[in-house]
Amino acid sequence: MKNIKLSDSAIEKKLENLPDWDFYDDALHTDFEFDNFKDCMSAMNRIAFECEALNHHPEWTNVYNTLDITLTTHDVDGVTELDFKLAEAINKIVEVEA
Repeated sequence: MKNIKLSDSAIEKKLENLPDWDFYDDALHTDFEFDNFKDCMSAMNRIAFECEALNHHPEWTNVYNTLDITLTTHDVDGVTELDFKLAEAINKIVEVEA
């Protein structure tokens, strides 16, 4: 399946189902706060397995118990269905961790 950059209006519509995510700078963005560093790292490790399965990887940073995530598809310089698929998987993983 070829990645196709989604229009801003399509992205905004799809974000209605992902209230914890924002769209700016041609990317999806979110952040999560965990109880402690261990819980944050546990979630990151679980997300990493999903990223490998999808062969799609986030830009992310971690400081103690917080995780900032940016999703974009560099091949098209924007957001694709693959970014939304990963965002949905990340939300499921984080919900389980919480």
